[in-house]
This record gives sequence, structure tokens and C-alpha cells, in this order.
Amino acid sequence: MEYLLGKVLKKATRVLNVIGGAALTFMMLLTTADVLMRAGGRPIIGTYEIVALCLALVIGFTMPGVSLDRKHVYMEFLVDKLSPTRKAMLNTLTRLMAILLFVLIGYNLFTIANEFHISGEVSPTIQIPFYPVAYGVGVCCFIQCLVFVFHIVEIWRGRYE
Repeated sequence: MEYLLGKVLKKATRVLNVIGGAALTFMMLLTTADVLMRAGGRPIIGTYEIVALCLALVIGFTMPGVSLDRKHVYMEFLVDKLSPTRKAMLNTLTRLMAILLFVLIGYNLFTIANEFHISGEVSPTIQIPFYPVAYGVGVCCFIQCLVFVFHIVEIWRGRYE
């Protein structure tokens, strides 16, 4: 099971990272173009809104990949002093708490996205709907939960370190 889950998660996070990277690149190019155009007296309308929505995509879509590859900040000086069993228990406990947190965040993002969709809420200047971004980041939160489940399996199989 963990082999299949690991393979699926690696492919999914690779796709999500490409989307997040594309959003980041687009933000950079748009901001640069806006600065140059603004200097010429013709700013790009809605740049702030587009950059804000892209930032949500960058953060939400790259988070599972960073966690899967364990590229996040990790305070190991405390954990390294524990026995292997206690270390596994602590790592499992923190992953379980993180799963609970991301399930709640994902659920709330879906609720908010549904409200945005029903109300037709859009950005004020260029009328971009908010709900697709909220749904997308919500899905990423649930994928993040699967990453934590995969980590728990790896912890107890002795392949996490």
C-alpha cells in the first residue's frame, strides 16, 4: 500500500509543484511588466488581485511536495535526544495533529469556496472568481493529509529517517 501511495503522491506533488512554479513565474513576470508599464504611465489593471490569487496557488500547491520531500524547517535537536520508539511516537503524534489541522482547513476552504460560488463573489477590479482558487487549495490540503499518512507508515516501517 505505501509503495502505491508513495508513487501516486510523488506524481501528484510533481504536477502540483509545476502548477505552483508556473504561478510563481507568472507573478514575477506580471509584477515586472506592471512596474515597467507603470513607469510609462500605463499600469496593468488588476495586477494586485492576480498576484494575490497566484500567491494562494503558489503556497497551497507547493506545500504537499515540500512536505513529501521533507524540505521544510525541522527542529531536530530536541527529537534526536529521544529513543527511536519515542521519536517514532512523537513524529506520529505531530503528523496526526497535522492531519486534523489540514482536514479542518481543507473542509473550511471547501465551505468558503462553495459560498463564493453560490454568491458569485469575484475580485473587485477585473472580476476573477475566487471559488476555483479556494477549491484548489482545499484539495491540496487533503493531499497534504495523505502525505502525512504516508509519513506515518514510513515512520513505523523504519524508513522515515
